[in-house]
Amino acid sequence: MWSDTLLIVFISIFTALLGEGLTWVMVYRTEKYQKLKGEVEKQSKKLEKRKETLGESLDKSHKKKIERDEEKLKNNNRDLSLVKMKSMFAIGFAFTALLSMFNSIFDGRIVARLPFVPISWIQGLSHRNLPGDDYTECSFIFLYILCTMSIRQN
Repeated sequence: MWSDTLLIVFISIFTALLGEGLTWVMVYRTEKYQKLKGEVEKQSKKLEKRKETLGESLDKSHKKKIERDEEKLKNNNRDLSLVKMKSMFAIGFAFTALLSMFNSIFDGRIVARLPFVPISWIQGLSHRNLPGDDYTECSFIFLYILCTMSIRQN
């Protein structure tokens, strides 16, 4: 049981690092992402400055310029989200396959013993595919989720 527990902790650390690495390769280091991020930061500062300098005394032309800047910023933020979303779908698909594989490997095996009985609506997850009625026994999926949540908080 201890070896399974340590293996699951290792698997969750490995998959978290793999996810971060893939995200960096597929998103953060790309030229398109860097360009969009720079534009968003530049436009945000420009918009803040414009709002600060003009204050409350806005005439129609200044309001239009601010609205135009806000629209550009909104469009660039949308494009930035699209760049991230495409890779997140690929990574999500890969991790779903990995989770399915590990779930079938550890199916029906007790991997840990909890020091408490989970509340009733979590028992289905913590005791998933385990024989018996001892709800302090922990399944793979529950331990994996707990480990992953403690490692990756986003």
